[in-house]
This record gives sequence, C-alpha cells and structure tokens, in this order.
Amino acid sequence: MQIERLNNEALSESRLPDGSRILVDAGNQKVIALNATAGAAWEACSTPTTLEHMTAEMQRTVNPDVSEDWTSDAVRQLEEHNLVRTSGSEAISSRRSFLGKMGVAAALPVVAALTMNEQRAYAKTSSSAVGGPRNPPPPPPPPPWWWPF
Repeated sequence: MQIERLNNEALSESRLPDGSRILVDAGNQKVIALNATAGAAWEACSTPTTLEHMTAEMQRTVNPDVSEDWTSDAVRQLEEHNLVRTSGSEAISSRRSFLGKMGVAAALPVVAALTMNEQRAYAKTSSSAVGGPRNPPPPPPPPPWWWPF
C-alpha cells in the first residue's frame, strides 16, 4: 500500500512538546488534533511511503511496540479527515476489528476534529477563552475578626 499526504495549501501545523500536533485547515474551517502516535504517523508520511516504512519510522520515533495494525489505524483516521491518500490492493482494517484484535492500548493513534465554530463555542465555556473564564473568581475571604475596620 502506498500512502501520501494530500497537498493542502490551507493547512497549518503546530507541534506540541509531547509529540502531538494541531492541524488547522482554513479551507474547510477545521481544527484537527493528533495525539503523539497519530502525530508520528503524520510525520512518517511526510513523503510518499509504504505502511511497512511508516511502521518502522513510528517504532523508531514513538514506541518500539508499534505494530502495523496501529499504523494502519492511524492511516485510516488520517484518510477519514482527508489528510492522506492510500493506493494499492491492501485494505485498511476497520477500527472495530482492529480493536477486537488489539484490545485497549494507551498509545493507540487518535485523530479528532472540530470545525472552527465548534472549537470557538467550546472555548467560550472553558477557562481557555480569551479574557479568562466566564465566571469570575470567588471573592477573597473576609479579614480576620481582629482586623481594624
């Protein structure tokens, strides 16, 4: 299977210290978050590559236990968000059959996306909103009983 990134001029990328990535697609107004494992998959397909090469690269950069199934799942998720294109005869397994084989693992690749409007709405209700949290902090405690008035 051949894997290559789609050429998207509207895409900007921010790398976070833990290896995760934030991709902003101004073209379709989406914010896409990649955890460290999916970020490694994204990095591994910076040039056209194969599933085997991506797996070896992810084993080198993220975790020696990364399997081809993990890489395949990462590629499938990247493809769902129109970030990569695959070609070849091998089919990408479904997430359900993948999880059934693998069980739960902490390093599974995760790609999540929100539209910019959804992200703004979420930010307004969280403490990350511009101007601080929506609810003001509680008032300071009253002075001690002996404090002069």
